[in-house]
Amino acid sequence: MYVPLNYNDGSPIEPEKLVKVRKRILHQFGYLTYLPAENVGYWTLGAVTYRDRIVLYRVVSGDVRRARRFFRQLKQELKHDLRQEEIFIVEKDANIL
Repeated sequence: MYVPLNYNDGSPIEPEKLVKVRKRILHQFGYLTYLPAENVGYWTLGAVTYRDRIVLYRVVSGDVRRARRFFRQLKQELKHDLRQEEIFIVEKDANIL
């Protein structure tokens, strides 16, 4: 999950909100990989290109339906709480060796 560090107006998202999201994911899945190195994403809407500062949260789940249900709900809540047009969540098939 690509987690924004700023609201759309450019002001920083309060760190406690991001901690709350991490705790919620940890509670749901029992673990979470948090990649705190800041990344930058760009996206274009019409003639305007936006720049987002983001960090990554990663989870591996054996129960795909449960994970999808959780992240769909979380996505809607975060779009509202973090005042975002979109929250980017990627699902990949993976095999653990």
